Amino acid sequence: MTELLGQREQAGHGRRRSTPPAWAVLLAVCAGQFLVVLDVSVVNVALPSMRADLSLSETGQQWVVNAYALTFAGFLLLGGRAADLFGRKRTFLTGLALFTVASLAGGLAQSSGTLIAARAVQGLGSAVLAPTTLAILTTSFPEGHERTRAIGAWTAVGAGGGAAGGLVGGLLTDYLSWRWVLLVNVPIGVLVLTGAAAWLAESRGGATRRLDVPGAILVTGGVAALAYGIAESESHGWSSPRSTVPLVGGLVLLALFTAVEARTAHPLIPLRLFRVRSVSAANTVLLTAGASTFATWYFLSLYMQNVLHYSPVRAGLSFLPHTVCIIVGSTVAPRLMGYVDGRLVGAAGGLMAAAGLAWQSRLTVDGGFFGSILGPGVLTMLGAGLMLTPIAAAATSGVGIGEQGLVSGLLNTSRQLGGALGLTVLATTAADRISSRTAAGDVKAQALASGYSLAFLLGAVFLMVGTCLTVLLPKPAPRAAA
Repeated sequence: MTELLGQREQAGHGRRRSTPPAWAVLLAVCAGQFLVVLDVSVVNVALPSMRADLSLSETGQQWVVNAYALTFAGFLLLGGRAADLFGRKRTFLTGLALFTVASLAGGLAQSSGTLIAARAVQGLGSAVLAPTTLAILTTSFPEGHERTRAIGAWTAVGAGGGAAGGLVGGLLTDYLSWRWVLLVNVPIGVLVLTGAAAWLAESRGGATRRLDVPGAILVTGGVAALAYGIAESESHGWSSPRSTVPLVGGLVLLALFTAVEARTAHPLIPLRLFRVRSVSAANTVLLTAGASTFATWYFLSLYMQNVLHYSPVRAGLSFLPHTVCIIVGSTVAPRLMGYVDGRLVGAAGGLMAAAGLAWQSRLTVDGGFFGSILGPGVLTMLGAGLMLTPIAAAATSGVGIGEQGLVSGLLNTSRQLGGALGLTVLATTAADRISSRTAAGDVKAQALASGYSLAFLLGAVFLMVGTCLTVLLPKPAPRAAA
């Protein structure tokens, strides 16, 4: 990390009064990213307590999760473009303030409607904040080894936030209250807001202040409709109108969005970006790989609690080695990329993670911690950490400063949509296996273990596809001599 504390190339447009220290920029953006990723999963173990306290229905519980996920995925592109147009520091502060206020409202909610609305606003704040964090890094650190190390730290913190969600949620729910799952964001958010306002320097990608409002509405509506349809298919099936109508509607809106972007003078997403190999290839890899890696935490948590009968806190503690391993993988990756082609590092990580998921698919009703949880988990998360950093670095290496926020938004959107689609497909497959095994006379625990095993095996297949696609990534530029 000491390399990040040296002198940096100043990026962006306009004059600045002073250059903020490297450690301050890195600390601020990583803290923001941690909060965003943490809240994707932190509420899961608190749902039973929320249901009892606020009389949530089954649908209400689902929407506590989905309200965040839908607005997060739907507004990511708009958030990334807003950072480029209106200023990255200003957009970062706006997104974080919105997220913090919504967390306070959710933690104090006295009804299910207020809680769900607060989660939706949290998702909106996260969508503004998430792409801005990566854009600030890529415009604050010069391209090359220094930027790669900064992205490695950003990836590690983000991965750690996602991994820590179950543990943090379990501890806060068991020892305080479900409300603290949301309220804990408030003091952290205030501290980060204070530090970011003092430390970050303003930058933006271009002189124009126009935002493509029709494009923003169409892409947000299209992505949100697709995400909603995917979520509904888990409980109603792919053939139900509750799934097909939003899915078809989302595709129509995205087709209209493409037509608008091809004709407008100031598009939200310049379609020429997809002709940049680094952008199109990295997003394709991440969309495919995300379909398996996001589902790992979900199914392993279910296995530990529903089959092995772990408590929420014990299940959360069992994820600690996973958290450490994905952080280690994300930290080691940029060091390896200094000596080895980043595509090879990413492919090796993908193969390692796929092998871990294949091992994880050998679940039994009497599985032990070391053989069923720790061993395959270490292999999967080390591999995932090695794979993610080269993809993020490749995605931002071939575009100018003025479009870094936009590319960051695309990257996060691919990650979220890949995860949502993959989780739904794997959950549907697992549910079918569980139903058929139960009908065949298996006891409940055996049927559950069989269903979860199939989900992990299919996840390994998805990850292998993503690994093969790393050959599409462009060859990195030669590292400059010291």
